[in-house]
Amino acid sequence: MSDFTAKDVQALRQATGAGMMDAKRALTEAAGDVDRAKELLREQGLADAAKRTGRTQTEGAVGSYLHRQAGRPVIGAMVALASETDFVAKSDEFQGVANDLAMHVAAARPQWIRRDDVPSDVVEEEKRLIAAQAVNEGKPENIVERIVEGRINSFYEDNVLYDQVFIKTEVFDGTVDDLV
Repeated sequence: MSDFTAKDVQALRQATGAGMMDAKRALTEAAGDVDRAKELLREQGLADAAKRTGRTQTEGAVGSYLHRQAGRPVIGAMVALASETDFVAKSDEFQGVANDLAMHVAAARPQWIRRDDVPSDVVEEEKRLIAAQAVNEGKPENIVERIVEGRINSFYEDNVLYDQVFIKTEVFDGTVDDLV
């Protein structure tokens, strides 16, 4: 019996882009040695995440959400969620996720989808403002950098879709990135 847990399988999946069963099989064959399992996956060609992300996603679903409240402007959002196969795209679960993501976008109003989408000048200005605020609060210079790091992560959580905590916690408990 190999010595690894489900968390080990998950970590290997995240590190390599391999499927769950492939990661489990590699860990079993490598007797729980994660580095050897990565090597086995690479040899088998299953760890090539670029190959997976390079596939054309020709199917998908469009989720939408409109919120009307008397005396207030209508809030709405549309989200296109892509998949490789129509089997997945037409499933009720996939359609539901697309609609739930649209509701999340309408409610949370992210400005960017991924961290990489945030312009570097916006990030630098935000860091400058956070550092100045920390100094004005009387924080010691030696911890200002850690404060900036923590608050910039909060900035991402507030403004970047994939970093936001998914609003429908009864459906999914985690970030939008984890859900997608």
